[in-house]
Amino acid sequence: MPSTSPGGFLKDQEVSERPLWREAFVGLDWLALRSSPVYYGIGVPRGDRSAVVVIPGFLGTDMYLQEIYSWLRRIGYRPYMSRIGWNAECINTLVERLSETIAKAQAQTGGKVHLIGHSLGGVLARSATALRPDRVASVITLGSPFRGIRSHPLVLAAGERVRERIRRQNGQNQPDCYTGYCGCDAVTAVQRGLPSSIHQSAIYTKSDGVVDWRVCVNDDPETNFEVTGTHVGLVFNASVYGLIATRLHAGQSHPTVA
Repeated sequence: MPSTSPGGFLKDQEVSERPLWREAFVGLDWLALRSSPVYYGIGVPRGDRSAVVVIPGFLGTDMYLQEIYSWLRRIGYRPYMSRIGWNAECINTLVERLSETIAKAQAQTGGKVHLIGHSLGGVLARSATALRPDRVASVITLGSPFRGIRSHPLVLAAGERVRERIRRQNGQNQPDCYTGYCGCDAVTAVQRGLPSSIHQSAIYTKSDGVVDWRVCVNDDPETNFEVTGTHVGLVFNASVYGLIATRLHAGQSHPTVA
């Protein structure tokens, strides 16, 4: 039987034969976004100048999130890049960096912060929120495997290379680092799940070519939102942008400082 945490997180990673070839269509997601009224802020709820931190996925940096960052500013939010660096390091280290950005965003806006995480970035967002829920208004995950690692074999192989590098850097004294069995604060936090006070949304696509969509959804179906498209393209997807605008509006934190 697979080992699970009290929060229902599957600790053992497993291969999931995802249709990775579909990710070649990410360009279609991008083109559809640029031709959508949503991209120009037409027909979507306006923001209230709340802070929104966007977090990149595995092997990514903030750079590929420029599109969604600029769009969030256009519709009335104060976006922040995560400033976590390359998302291929110890999870605890990445969550510590993200937490610093969240604290800065909260201090500058005077209100709770919204988090939007793509893929592994959503896992980091949920971990940081579980550690300090008082700082966060809402969490939106985009194809994030927060219930366990069920990914394409190539993705798992890349993860194992990252894990080996981390272990070499740490002197091989943390054998469970970068796995579901790690006992660090960040991994333990994400396994606990989010408190009911946090407004959460899990956006996913069943045609995801990277991770199994079934580990990207909550038990509460009202917080899960299916779209069509690719895993990578979730950050360039017009339907996703529309959902983000609606869900951010529903979870607005109403900052006291303009």
